[in-house]
Amino acid sequence: MKIIIDTPEKIAELAAERYVELLNRKPNAVLGYATGSTPLGLYAQLAKLNAAGKLTFKDATTFNLDEYAGLDGTHEQSYRYFMNKNLFEHIDIPMENTHVPSGTDTAHAGDYDKAIAAAGGVDLQLLGIGHDGHIGFNEPGTPFGSITHVVDLTPMTREANARFFTSIDEVPTQAVSMGMKTIMNARQIVFIALGKDKAEIIKKMIDGDVTTEVPASILQLHPNCEVFLDHDAASLL
Repeated sequence: MKIIIDTPEKIAELAAERYVELLNRKPNAVLGYATGSTPLGLYAQLAKLNAAGKLTFKDATTFNLDEYAGLDGTHEQSYRYFMNKNLFEHIDIPMENTHVPSGTDTAHAGDYDKAIAAAGGVDLQLLGIGHDGHIGFNEPGTPFGSITHVVDLTPMTREANARFFTSIDEVPTQAVSMGMKTIMNARQIVFIALGKDKAEIIKKMIDGDVTTEVPASILQLHPNCEVFLDHDAASLL
């Protein structure tokens, strides 16, 4: 695990360089994406570089980490909608090459891993972290051997995401998420955490034991994981 501490703006630039390096070397790379506010700076930077002709996604394939159960891709709070509006519609990737777990066909969640394997496996996986240490929607206690599965969202996670909905009552109670094993199978991981509110869980993730109670702690064992932190998120290290 390599740790890089800088400003949010510089982190977006540095993380974007990993995509430039990979796509220049392997134009048909498989990219794992994440949602939420944390990657927005990176996505803006990727769109900027794409518009400038410094990288292309035309031969790439993407797989997103997760999706809310019960929401289809037209719902404004679905992660498919988020990705379309914040990245896919601003770069030259064919939309048919982009994949987000189905929020409406949750009975076949495990087929997502088969699709990832058929595409050659994820070359570069982007991750953020929840306040309880979850990555994707893998809540504390999720087995490290899990593949893509349906998750019951904890009250903490639902409350953290309620700001995107009219009320917490509208926040789905379940999601479909890549499993821990799915995530760890990625050849390269770019992890980003920003803000003072992430400092405590970042300390547990990096300095604590590897435990399912802090799902992100398993990243200590990944052979090629870069952790990008702003100064606030790194303040307790």
